[in-house]
Amino acid sequence: MRILLATVALGLGLAVTATPAAATGKMKCDAPQQSWKSMPSLEAKLKKDGWQVRKAKVDGGCYEVYGTDPQGRRVEAYFHPVSFKMLLSSRRGEVLYRAK
Repeated sequence: MRILLATVALGLGLAVTATPAAATGKMKCDAPQQSWKSMPSLEAKLKKDGWQVRKAKVDGGCYEVYGTDPQGRRVEAYFHPVSFKMLLSSRRGEVLYRAK
């Protein structure tokens, strides 16, 4: 029994360490980092468009933004770092927008 538990624990430990810590897997952007626009530029654009930005970070090569959209919904949104095109907007597991 102990051997079985140790084997399961080891397997779970390897599975956790094999996944990238910085990426959630929701979105992936492939663009050379030297072509990215700055994150403060994205935040300024979003504020101008009526967003309230609480936090912004890089995730999966995209800009991930936590904040309130112009409709007043608290969302998590992903933007392409070169074009600032919105790729995904979700709220508590509900997809509000997904780029095609």
